[in-house]
Amino acid sequence: MMPLDPAPAATAAPGKRPAATTEGPLANPRRGLAVAAVLTAMTLVVLDAGMTNLALPTIAGALGLSPAVAVLVVTAYQTALLVALLPAAALGERLGYRRVFASGVWLFIGASVLSACAPSLPWLVAARALQGLGGAAILALGVPLLRFSVPPERLGAAIGWNALTVALASSAGPGVGALILSHAEWPWLFAANVPLGIAVLVACGQLPRTPPGSQRLDFASIALSGGMFAGLFIGAQFLLARPVLAGSLAAAGLVCLGLLVRREAPKAAPLVPLDLLRQPSLRLSVIASVLCFTGQTAAMVALPFYLQRVLGQSASATAVYMMVWPLSVAVTAIAAGRLADKFSTAWLCAAGGLALALGLVSAALWPLNEDVRPMLLFAAACGMGFGLFQTPNNRNMFLAAPLERSAASGGLQGTARLTGQTAGAVLMTLLFTMAPLGTAPRLGLAIGGALALLAGLVSLLRIGGGPSATR
Repeated sequence: MMPLDPAPAATAAPGKRPAATTEGPLANPRRGLAVAAVLTAMTLVVLDAGMTNLALPTIAGALGLSPAVAVLVVTAYQTALLVALLPAAALGERLGYRRVFASGVWLFIGASVLSACAPSLPWLVAARALQGLGGAAILALGVPLLRFSVPPERLGAAIGWNALTVALASSAGPGVGALILSHAEWPWLFAANVPLGIAVLVACGQLPRTPPGSQRLDFASIALSGGMFAGLFIGAQFLLARPVLAGSLAAAGLVCLGLLVRREAPKAAPLVPLDLLRQPSLRLSVIASVLCFTGQTAAMVALPFYLQRVLGQSASATAVYMMVWPLSVAVTAIAAGRLADKFSTAWLCAAGGLALALGLVSAALWPLNEDVRPMLLFAAACGMGFGLFQTPNNRNMFLAAPLERSAASGGLQGTARLTGQTAGAVLMTLLFTMAPLGTAPRLGLAIGGALALLAGLVSLLRIGGGPSATR
């Protein structure tokens, strides 16, 4: 791993300003405040997603929406995140990580206010898309900022704290959402983001400064990247209702993909990190991540409808069952980080995928109509499996990239995650459209289990590819 020593100051020519240098690692107490700013911003984004997933049945009822239409509140957010993640990483490298990160926080807060004021579904979907654009800057640049904030020997611990924070925020999301819904209307779910966002903005001044990059932003590549993701995922959502439109959007997305690869392939530091994807170990980790997050998100969207609409549970009871999953992730992630230092990450990811698959398939097939309590065990198994998969897989992806490509690595990790999350939400939209409400959630859980198992099998392909393939 390359050291994180500050770059030496450049000697300025007479009459010219000295060149900016990268700042880091930071000294305490500023280091602690910088880490807190990043982790709190991550909490803001993850907590919002958890609350919104739980509240989908409530929002659907309040606005008179079908489940398939209500999922647009999630897919608009996820699609915007996905479209903006790689451009946000490129903006961070060009303009400075701290500046773009803070701008993302500002946008997320403003869009949260718009979501809270939404009088209709189109307004809410548009506001959620703006939230996704702001969240993209936070997710793309959070871990790179940690990498410049802490010394090299503390980087593993910082990544572990980030994973733990995300897991705890995921576990708190359903509970906080249920608490708010028990005392207020659903718009307050989004208004609750504002105080936490202001706290992040106050702490952003302590983040390390990284100098603006010299390379120009390639706006044509940014447009092609956005067109690719938007065409493919928005087209998938219209597959059943308007197949001609869906096919046209998907075709446009594929054309954008081909043009983007052709344009970016010769570059040393491309917008789409093709240079990083040429490494077999990292490429397999990305594929496995997409599969695992697709299954996980399909389950997270299916569970609230399954528990509330099919099994007749209240929003508060649903929150309890759903909180078990991310709490198990949080506990497992700590142990998984230590295990990844001693054992092959390929085997750890395979074991995690298997445990997640068993938990999801059991939740889909077990007769829960008379006694819902076994769902606690199934959710715990899912959380343990997901934690055992996610931490080693992220470690393999992140440490495979050189220091100067930190933002690209963070963007690639986020893109893999968000591709899976968006695909999982789109999958549930299709299932809710094709199958009755009593069947669609269980189908989603079963398909999610199959995808988790496939993610584990893909991880095993890293074995035998050399020492770096199993780390």
